[in-house]
Amino acid sequence: MKLIRPLYLTNRLFIATGTVVMLFILSFVLEWPILIPQAAFLLLLAVILADTLLLFRLRKGLHGHRITPEKLSNGDQNEIRIHLENYYPFIADITVIDEIPHQFQRRDLHFALSMPPGQSKTLQYSLRPVKRGEYSFGTVNIFVCSPIGFLRRRYKFSDDAMVPVYPSYLQMRKYELMAISNRLTEAGIKKIRRIGQNTEFELIKEYVSGDDFRNINWKASARRPHLMVNHYQDERSQQMYCLIDKGRVMQMPFAGMSLLDYAINASLVISNIAIKKSDKAGLITFQDTIGTTLPAGRKNNQMSQILEVLYNQKTAYRESDFSALYTHVRRKVSQRSLLLLFTNFESIHSLHRQLPFLKSLAQQHLLVVVFFENTELKAMTTTHAADVRGIYHKVIAEKFAYDKKLIVKELSRHGIQALLTAPENLTVNTINKYLELKARGLF
Repeated sequence: MKLIRPLYLTNRLFIATGTVVMLFILSFVLEWPILIPQAAFLLLLAVILADTLLLFRLRKGLHGHRITPEKLSNGDQNEIRIHLENYYPFIADITVIDEIPHQFQRRDLHFALSMPPGQSKTLQYSLRPVKRGEYSFGTVNIFVCSPIGFLRRRYKFSDDAMVPVYPSYLQMRKYELMAISNRLTEAGIKKIRRIGQNTEFELIKEYVSGDDFRNINWKASARRPHLMVNHYQDERSQQMYCLIDKGRVMQMPFAGMSLLDYAINASLVISNIAIKKSDKAGLITFQDTIGTTLPAGRKNNQMSQILEVLYNQKTAYRESDFSALYTHVRRKVSQRSLLLLFTNFESIHSLHRQLPFLKSLAQQHLLVVVFFENTELKAMTTTHAADVRGIYHKVIAEKFAYDKKLIVKELSRHGIQALLTAPENLTVNTINKYLELKARGLF
């Protein structure tokens, strides 16, 4: 039984068997000597026996295992590797089929290769999850053929493995490294010209060419044989909260991901950037009720807490209650803070329903409303209309696009910062907005 279970027949064996059968038929019809098909049959049995010995005489002729990250990054390409080692004394023809999680809905993931004896190879492929949660990998199925190719032996490695999908920590690391090495412009982050003077004193240093003469410290210079200047730095320990709307308006999908998952990924990245800038980052999630609240901080474990909170966010996509959000922020956030509100408005009327609560938040904090362009409708406005139906669709799309611009103007008219962005550009545009407000000293 142990020998039969991993044994599979190949097309080559069926072709050879069919050929022998045809020889028997022809010998009967054409009255050929019966010895010819009998010899072919015996030869076929001998070849099958030899193929069996080649594949099964070694208890462990091939070894393999799957290498997966401890967690996958949502919305990013995650690299998966399969390591193979050939212990057979011949060149093995190998087919690899990996049982990936059902969420990817892929049935075409297989590899075909040849491996010389005593060598090892590593196969690589990538997966892009679009939802947070636990993903279950099955086994790695490896089918081995000898040079004869009549039979195939199956090996099974890397039994079921559960891998969680977290918010996009790969994006977080990418922008973190760019921020440390001052290469943010490579990702589309703009260089912001600083307006005015930073007010937080850092140190007094000797004047060098290029320093602002307005910062000369005359008292310190009087005690030294050379000029001394004051140096200032960005204000630190300022609070920033990401307010994430988990209501039904965030259910709309783009490129397979919901707007909520785009907002969660951007919140993770901007929180990490804020902490690297010595500010405090916190989170508040809401829909019809307040979800999770993580007070702003910049402790060593703050980012790990933010990551875990964002990973565990679940929603029923109910109607969002902005009055509950305003009451909660007023009670929990006493210090003036930067509030990045990730939500979505499709029409000016939907904004007007929530505008009183947004105005109340903006009176106590610096509020930035981040909402989304409908990229599919925007693309429709640039296409040529070939018939009356096309003209109607184009006019409706232009009307919705115009409403988005009206929303930005309406928010600005009430002193509320607005950021209208395409979902795929959310992270970059949010970082740009944060750096702009930081440079202007607005919080």
